[in-house]
Amino acid sequence: MSGHTALVIIDVQSAMFDESDPVYQGEQLLVTIQKLIVSAREAGQQIVYIQHSEGPGSPLERETSGWEIHPSFAPVTGNLIFEKETPDSFHGTDLHEQLQYCGISSLILAGIQSEICVDTTCRRAFSLGYNVQLIRVAHSTWDSNVLLAAQIIEHHNSVLSMFAHVVNSEDAMR
Repeated sequence: MSGHTALVIIDVQSAMFDESDPVYQGEQLLVTIQKLIVSAREAGQQIVYIQHSEGPGSPLERETSGWEIHPSFAPVTGNLIFEKETPDSFHGTDLHEQLQYCGISSLILAGIQSEICVDTTCRRAFSLGYNVQLIRVAHSTWDSNVLLAAQIIEHHNSVLSMFAHVVNSEDAMR
């Protein structure tokens, strides 16, 4: 069964950890995702990196240091990498086709930004028929004008339970 599962890491790029405005609990997020990657490799699961690209001058401008996947878990040979320009990791990419080609039917989601790219990708994966697991503490965001980051994360863990099994990281690999 594990060979039919992919760990999808959404937009965990260097710019998200800028000291002037880092993502909420960024260091904990990195440690959690590193553990997920180790478990995925041990289980023989495909690891997929999603990399958001924006225009010139943006912190996520293509081919800049901020755009790079965070160096604490850079992709290795055999990992899949997809660039996207919208919140939906499937839109405008061949992610779905590649997952189908690899025989993937289940996705474990982690990454940034809870209420935008993680949310949209989770809902789309569900709509495409994937069995989706969202790791409760493996996605993050920033405070908004209305809610604190912790509230946004908890809210999305609740709402996205309609589209995914929201699980603790140690339960994801079972």
